[in-house]
Formats: sequence, structure tokens, C-alpha cells
Amino acid sequence: MSERVVVVGFGPVAARLIDELLSAVASGVVELTVIGDEPVAAYNRVLVADLGVGRTSADALALADAVSLVAAGVDVRLDVRVRRVDRARRQLLLSDGSTPGYDRLVFATGARPVIPNLTGLNPDPGRPALPPGVTALRDLGDAAALHAAVASGKRVVVLGGGVLGLETALAAAEEGATVTVVHNGPFPLGRSIDRGGGAVLAASLRNCGVRMAGNARSVGVETDDDGGFSALLLDDGSAIDGDLLVLSCGVRPRVELAEGCGLPTAAGILVDHRLRAHHEPHVFAVGDCAEVRCPDPDCVDCRVPRGPSGLVGPGWRQAEWLAGYLTLLASGALAEAQAMPALPSERPAVVVLKARGLTMAVAGDVTADPWDEEALCSGSATDRPRLQVSQWADPEHGRYVKMSTRAGVLEGLVAVGMPRTAAELVQLFERGAELPADRSLLLRLDGPEANTSQAAHDPARTVCRCAGISGTAIASAVSSGCSTVAEVSGTTRAGTGCGSCHDEIRGLIEKHFQAAVA
Repeated sequence: MSERVVVVGFGPVAARLIDELLSAVASGVVELTVIGDEPVAAYNRVLVADLGVGRTSADALALADAVSLVAAGVDVRLDVRVRRVDRARRQLLLSDGSTPGYDRLVFATGARPVIPNLTGLNPDPGRPALPPGVTALRDLGDAAALHAAVASGKRVVVLGGGVLGLETALAAAEEGATVTVVHNGPFPLGRSIDRGGGAVLAASLRNCGVRMAGNARSVGVETDDDGGFSALLLDDGSAIDGDLLVLSCGVRPRVELAEGCGLPTAAGILVDHRLRAHHEPHVFAVGDCAEVRCPDPDCVDCRVPRGPSGLVGPGWRQAEWLAGYLTLLASGALAEAQAMPALPSERPAVVVLKARGLTMAVAGDVTADPWDEEALCSGSATDRPRLQVSQWADPEHGRYVKMSTRAGVLEGLVAVGMPRTAAELVQLFERGAELPADRSLLLRLDGPEANTSQAAHDPARTVCRCAGISGTAIASAVSSGCSTVAEVSGTTRAGTGCGSCHDEIRGLIEKHFQAAVA
């Protein structure tokens, strides 16, 4: 008898989980139901801003096809909300009145945008009320609002200095809109980047045509006679006029449904290293709503709460692991399921910003400066190696690099305006590899004497960090006939996440066909 697996939520992570479970559905081991509260199947939310500025299409964002899934035996329910989870009966109550049951329930509810508590906005997390001209840029409707503003050359105000807000601002400015980024603190990305890198980044953004309003605290929104957005009000009494306000103030995991049925939550739904909800072996959580923190007080990995990563790559890896685990459970292979290695811990995230004329990468702890003796010597009493910091800056030309190492191994990095150096540092950081003793060798990758063919580095390197796809795999797909980024993505999944690898995928395609012509 097959097991009933119900997935609540139909975003990118749920789409990957469903895809990985299709073989179990086909074999009759799993009876799969997916419930999505939007009228369309899963799509790539990370690239909604690209859709809003006209650089991609809704079809290109699609990650699942409801018709194909139904044909494969999946029960797909769109535009339906889960009102309540009855754990005692293992049953859901849906907004259409139906009550599907489950043997295994997976929360893949994702995250919702943070709506700031400003006068003129209703920050109710369940159903925020935003006036016309205010968008959180989270779904296809938000993309349509941005597209209308950009196409008309309107004034766009972006509230928030995170990566998605900056990418939206850069793309909108490049397409002809007048854009102002409003953020708290002296420079954008204040929680991730150091002062030097932040200052160079802010200057580079201004050089790309984006107006920056730092150290600004917003207090409300002003509307016109028709009720639409007309200005963002600041606490010093000033106002920033605009036609569209894009809220980019972060996201919060959607845990309300889990809380309502009594599951333990913190920042996200608390799960162990097998993605099981605490003390509930029939319920799991993946992606932006899941916080991996097991109940074992002796677990070293879980001593410091990390919260959900908020990145699609870790969510996809969770989905792939969970699909294998659920398949074994449904097959009755309990011993094999228990013998599966637990989900590996994720390394600290790498923050990447790529736009025309501006590149940036930040990872790890970069708070210490070369002259910060107290921070450099921290832990030396326990024989911990001293932290070393190498720093180089050329603010006039928008270039900045910082490398924090311990025993030669990279623990943190900042690279602004140095694309090849950034790519190499990110590879070294993700591998936990040792840097060359002469750090200046890395800077020369972006120097005038650099050989671009040599700067390509190892062909087996990871090109798409979200999906974990190597350059070798992409080159193989291109050799097999893929001639566009979309075709490579369809074959390998490379480029279906944050999209920061699209240019490199195009480069590999062009390199292949140039060689063929020669």
C-alpha cells in the first residue's frame, strides 16, 4: 500500500521535492499531493525582479508544470489555502472545504516579505494591505507593477539595502527608471559587508545611476488624491518622491500554520537533522520555513541558532535528501532509511551581486581590520591560530578586496569590482582551501596582464552554486546540443536559482561554438 505524502506549499523547494519523488509516484510507492495558494505552479521568485524589468519571461521563470505533474499521477491543488492541520487525525482542512489525509506531511511554506511598520501601511503578516504603487516584489503581480513603472520611466524608490533590493535598483536604473535606494546605516548590506567594502559598493552604485539615501529612517508613506504612493517620509521631516515603492526589507519564515497545530517553532519550524519536526515523526519541513536545530542538547552544530538560510541552494539540497528518505520510508525500508547519513551542515552563505558594471561577493566574517589587534588575537589563549587580514582598496575605480584567513585558510572575503578575484576567492572559501602565501597573486587575476583563458580556472569548478553544477557538466550539455542558457538549465538545472551564473554559462556556450567555428 502506498504512503500518502502531502506537500504544503508550491515554491522552488517544493518543486524540487516533487520532482525527486516522481519515480516513487510512478512505482506506486508514494501517493503525492501538493497544495499551493497561488493560481500558478512553482516559479523562480529570485528572478521576479528580472521579469519586472523585462529581462526574462514568466515562462522562463517556471519551475514546474501542473498539467505534466497531473499526468504523472500527482494530485496538484492550486489557488487553495490550508486552513488547519489536524495532527491527531493526520488530516488537513482546505479553503475549498476538502479534507485530504496524509501519512507524511511536508511543510514547504517558504517565507513572506517583511512589511515595515510605516504610517500608511498595514503590516499584518497574514494579509498586508498595501496601497497602489507599493509592492514587495515577491510574486508575478508585483513584477507586473515594476514592469509598468520601468517601461514608463517612472521614479522607483527601493526601501532596503539587501542584495535583492540592490539588484532590483540596478536593473531598473539600467532600463531607464529613476531609482533611489533608501537604507538604514552608512552603507548598503550593512549586516554582511565591512565598512571599506560598503563604502566602495555605495560609490559604485551611484556610478551606475542609482541614487543612495543612507542613514535614513522611514516613518511613513504619502499617497496622492487617488490613494497611490507618492512619497516615502523620513524621520528628519524630509520626503523622497516616487511613483513606485519597492519594499525590500527581508523575509520571515511562514510558520503560522505549523504553530497553529502545535509544532515547535523559533525563527522557523524546528526540525532535526533528518528534517523531522521535533517530537513528530510524520511531519517534516524544508526550505525557507525550516530551521535545522535538533532537540539534542549535546549537539555541537545546534548550539548556536542559525535560522533558515533564506537561499534556494540549501533548500534544494534539503529537498533532494528528503525525497530519498521519504521514498525509503514509504517502501518499508526502515533500516535503510535510518542508515542514511544525516543531512550535512551548510557552509556559511556567499552573498553575490552581479550587474552590468558592478560585481560583488561577500562571505564569512569580515568584521576584523588589519590593525584590530584584539579581534586578530581572539582565541589565541586556546592555541587557536591568529587571524590574518589582507586588504586592498582603489575607491576611485570602484575596487576593493579583503581576505580574512586563519592558518592560511580563508574565513571571510569581500570583493567589489574584482570579478575574477571574487570568483577565485569564492571557490577557495567553499572548498576550505589554503590561499597562496603571496595574496597579491589573487589581485593580479583582474590586472591588465591577466590572461583571460588562465583566469577561467579549473573547468570542474562549481559554476552554479545553487544547484551544485560544475563547469564540466555544463560543457558536456553544450557539447550535446544545448545552445542557450534555457536549454542548459533544462538539461542540468544550472542557472535555475539566483541566476548569478547566467553570464558564465553564456561564456561556456560561446567558447564551445567559437572553437567549433575555428
